[in-house]
Amino acid sequence: MKDDQMPPGRRALLRGAAVVGLAAATGCAGAERASTPGRTAASGAPAAGPQALRARKPSAYRLRPMTGHGPQRAAPARPAVRRAPILRLPGRARAMVLTFDDGPDPRYTPAILRTLRRYDARAMFFVCGEMAADRPDLLRQMADDGHVIGNHTWSHPLLPALTRSAIHEQMERTCEVVERTVGTPPLWFRAPYGAWNRAAFELGAELGMEPLAWTVDTLDWRTPGTGTIVRRVLNGAGPGVVVLSHDAGGDRTQSVHALDAYLPELLDAGFHLTVPSRYRV
Repeated sequence: MKDDQMPPGRRALLRGAAVVGLAAATGCAGAERASTPGRTAASGAPAAGPQALRARKPSAYRLRPMTGHGPQRAAPARPAVRRAPILRLPGRARAMVLTFDDGPDPRYTPAILRTLRRYDARAMFFVCGEMAADRPDLLRQMADDGHVIGNHTWSHPLLPALTRSAIHEQMERTCEVVERTVGTPPLWFRAPYGAWNRAAFELGAELGMEPLAWTVDTLDWRTPGTGTIVRRVLNGAGPGVVVLSHDAGGDRTQSVHALDAYLPELLDAGFHLTVPSRYRV
């Protein structure tokens, strides 16, 4: 039947079906990802610092595009590219920041969260993506308790030993799993072993993150004894100080016990254990 002989109602129905089909085809094409990044192995001898996480079998985690009918969230503003990491955070005169690296680990992170909750204190957790993907429940607890979740790469490699694209993949995969789990991407980044290079600063800024190092290193990864860790924190306490400890990557029993000892002493001394909400410092 020719189009001019077709009843008006049927012509309208066919035109509507064509429009719907075109929209569906366009939506499917836009939702597909070109590739799925794989895990990048670290190379080169490790620098002095906390030991790398032991090898893990490749994760089944696969990046997926965000879906939904709500408005798209604007990408975070990019901070300036720094030449060195931030070592100290400004704020109130008696404010300090406690940070924990390498987790989350179900053996130690829950105890640290309980202690922080008991004293109504906040901390920063620089998580490794492969650990975070395995324990999203612990990431949600961190967010629910008001802690800040930072990016510590996917598998804790030595960044200067990697290519620029591999560094980007390590950072981006961890950003993705954090945002997928708690709804917001990390705004802070810390290089494993404290080994920074220009690519790390540039790529971190490109992903909307500021680089944070530390002022006081407890060296808890060496398991020096609970009392030694406590003394290092109390002796280094001061305004804007950033304390480095670990909640994974080895036996962190001493780190857990030390927090339980030095946290009430810091509070009794008038310190506020706080966290930065944004990277504008």
